[in-house]
Amino acid sequence: MRQLVCPACGATNRAPESRNALAAKCGRCGERLFAGGPTEVSGAQLAAHASKSRGVAVLVDVWAPWCGPCRSMAPHFAGAAARLEPDVRLLKLNSEAEPQAAGALGVSGIPALLLYRDGAVIARSTGLMSTAQIVAWTHQALARAKAPASEGG
Repeated sequence: MRQLVCPACGATNRAPESRNALAAKCGRCGERLFAGGPTEVSGAQLAAHASKSRGVAVLVDVWAPWCGPCRSMAPHFAGAAARLEPDVRLLKLNSEAEPQAAGALGVSGIPALLLYRDGAVIARSTGLMSTAQIVAWTHQALARAKAPASEGG
């Protein structure tokens, strides 16, 4: 069972794995749970998505309006949504508007990507990426996180 936070109203919804999550709607407000692109969030909204989402990873782009590489990556991040949803929720956090949230995440350079699964950051990257690179990086990080720990190090 997937557990998804509604990007419109913040309600937590359950969606059976057997159903198409892309067509799922919020039980509280009726909006689609996946909008087909990244959702702008505040620090508090990011915390809710990261901590309450289950069965879906959360990929966050930390950016700022004055950052040239961030603006260049924005269409690539949006393009990645079409290839990653519904297994990954894509969010954008404006570090200029939410400096405390960005600081709490340990972000020291932007654009920065943070990938959450079940409330924990499982991967992070800094720097400009293309759509294909974002998708590949996300899939690789999720695969590594699922792999059993190797024995004998």
